[in-house]
Amino acid sequence: MLNRFIAVYLREILILRHRIKRQILSMSVSPLLYMIAFGYAMGKGARFDGHTYREFLIPGLVAMSSMTQAFAIAVDINVARFYWHIFEEFQAAPVSNTAYVAGEVLAGITRAMLSVVIILIIGLFFHVSLDYGTVAFWLAIALDSFVFASLAVALAMLVKSHADQAMFTSFVITPMAFLGGTFFPVDRLPVWAQKVLFFLPLTHASKAIRSASFGNPVNYSSYLLLAIIGVVFFFGAIHCVNRARD
Repeated sequence: MLNRFIAVYLREILILRHRIKRQILSMSVSPLLYMIAFGYAMGKGARFDGHTYREFLIPGLVAMSSMTQAFAIAVDINVARFYWHIFEEFQAAPVSNTAYVAGEVLAGITRAMLSVVIILIIGLFFHVSLDYGTVAFWLAIALDSFVFASLAVALAMLVKSHADQAMFTSFVITPMAFLGGTFFPVDRLPVWAQKVLFFLPLTHASKAIRSASFGNPVNYSSYLLLAIIGVVFFFGAIHCVNRARD
């Protein structure tokens, strides 16, 4: 199973390597625009828990980018299914559903990690340097990526067209990106809104990543919750692959 899992993963990495320059550029544009638009506009006037807004924004961008880039693996899977019929080849190959899902999820996590490194480099150009060397920081990113890469694989097996994929992104991923504690503290919102946002995985990811990067004590309940959600989505993805193969 290990060799088959690696084969699925390496296929995605070879595709990523083939278009690495375009990927790096696309991963850089949005964080750079956010840093310019919000960082300069609010950078000197707003402070949160003793940190500048730029210092507050970078961990939020890390959480958001790791979510969106991990989830973007669904687009590659859909293209492979609808146009190249790669999924049909996996059906004929001796690759188990678990190995297929694990390979695709790890590919999504890899993409997310690459986007995080790019954001941290961009932050250095804006003179933002936080505590990025802790296990808690990278573990929170890995769990965030694991959650949304697993969700991406499951959704890729359920959608029937790119329009379905775009609709889910518009109604779920995009609102979560802006409301999950990325650009502003969730505790500034009304109590009812805080209770609703508590159920969003990105809210816990943003909180964990920001606490770790600030060097504050982390709340491990957020890590546990992300791990549980990730495992549920992962096995849900395996179930969706089973149905797609039937």
